[in-house]
Amino acid sequence: MTTRLVPGFLWGASTAPHQVEGNNLNSDWWASEQLLPGMELSGDAVDSYHRYAEDMRLLADAGLTAYRFGIEWARIEPIPGEFSRAELAHYRRMIDTARQLGLEPVVTLHHFTNPKWFVDEGGWMGERAIERFQAYIRAATSILDDVTWVCTMNEPNMLAIMVTMSRLVQATDAPASTKEWMSPTVEGAARPVLPNPDPQIGRRLAEAHHAARDILKKHTDAAVGWTVACQALTPTPGNEEILRELRYVREDLYLEAAREDDFIGVQSYSSQPVDENGIVPHPQGPDTTLTGNAYRPDAIGIAVRHVWEATGGIPILVTENGIATADDERRIAYTKEAIGHLFAAIDDGIDIRGYLHWSALDNFEWGHWEPTFGLVAVDRETFERHPKPSLAWLGEVARRGRL
Repeated sequence: MTTRLVPGFLWGASTAPHQVEGNNLNSDWWASEQLLPGMELSGDAVDSYHRYAEDMRLLADAGLTAYRFGIEWARIEPIPGEFSRAELAHYRRMIDTARQLGLEPVVTLHHFTNPKWFVDEGGWMGERAIERFQAYIRAATSILDDVTWVCTMNEPNMLAIMVTMSRLVQATDAPASTKEWMSPTVEGAARPVLPNPDPQIGRRLAEAHHAARDILKKHTDAAVGWTVACQALTPTPGNEEILRELRYVREDLYLEAAREDDFIGVQSYSSQPVDENGIVPHPQGPDTTLTGNAYRPDAIGIAVRHVWEATGGIPILVTENGIATADDERRIAYTKEAIGHLFAAIDDGIDIRGYLHWSALDNFEWGHWEPTFGLVAVDRETFERHPKPSLAWLGEVARRGRL
């Protein structure tokens, strides 16, 4: 049976601005990198700020039809209330370049990083947080009038975990320069499971999302949604209620907030069981990925089925799926099986509008350089791009529209 994809099904890859652009000097992440021990520096990253056209061309020439990238709030509004026309023009050039190359731009407006001044004001729990975000979104709409896909926020449930973790670190009495940094994306024996996000933070992020959505719907014709990190959690026998409770604070609060959106971005990499003690840590073994996750290409199928149910059936765009590995043959095997599970969900009637691989480039993995997710390798000394066989493979899948 050949899976029937919707017309215009998007085949592409994704990046995040802080992870690829470099020198995001006004962001809170840049500040943290200079301060916290154990955190590697993003520095020039992979210089995609200047080389975005080359990166886009590699995707387009391979046969992909979409590119998800972000615009950086800390660049556009480096100080409160002052918006950079030059930076807005830069991101508009990115949109135009994608279109000229035949790539549909999928634009993310917030991908974990904030202007440092925003955090100094109290961040997402500050009194002016919603007002500040609205002002940024209004400025951004000046370059988004003809963009068809806009994500307001990337993984607000992960962002809420980061805010929760930051509060835990700040609560200790030790000087900031001696506080141990905890990676939000790399797991291990020392900290096998991330803490639950504070639901109060989640509700504030949902409020910000809805405020942004209202502005975008008024000033653009874009389909508007946000993306959610989906752990594809499954219950062990007798622990279904524990699963429901955990999944609500970690995912469903954010999925329910998307029920009036035009689409939901699904992001999934691995799966974990839930037992009487909560989420079971990823087993460490020969199949463990470079971020400490279990090798579970079936996770995306589990995730989209739950998201379809939890949102009441709004269209799904897979905005991230991939594997951290140095073995590109393994990347192809993982992706092939993952897309197979996605196609099975489509065959069962789930409305899926596209598949965007994470990531386009090997990049800065939020404090680490070792985990490599990219379809394209980058020499960090010369910035020379080296497409991997997985890019050509995924491009051929896009051309055929089937595995």
